Amino acid sequence: MKDFSIKKLYYSISEVSKITNLEQYVLRYWESEFDELKPAKNRAGNRIYTNKDIQLILFIKKLLRDERYTIEGAKQVLKTYTPGQEHDFGKEEEEEMDHSQTALIFEPEGKLRSDLLSVKQFLEDLRERIRG
Repeated sequence: MKDFSIKKLYYSISEVSKITNLEQYVLRYWESEFDELKPAKNRAGNRIYTNKDIQLILFIKKLLRDERYTIEGAKQVLKTYTPGQEHDFGKEEEEEMDHSQTALIFEPEGKLRSDLLSVKQFLEDLRERIRG
């Protein structure tokens, strides 16, 4: 388990791979497909990702994996994409970065969270009615 307790400005491709739960070759491929994803490179030529890059990668992942967009469809969505709230990845551990946290990054008003809480309350009420 890697400790991300110190806030970093830049992350290596291996760190981003662990944070996003994506293989490095997928990150390199997406870089070739999506013009918006262009991490800087250091003097040695290694990719260096910012928090903004990671947020974009997570949004692309959400589009492709969760919402089942094609690459072309995701490109169309990205034309109107503007990053929401800044998310501090330096304070999260990779195991704690699950889908629900990822989704909330892209919904600043927390609509998804409130919808899930409503569903949870409904299910709890239903369970109580069944138990009698």
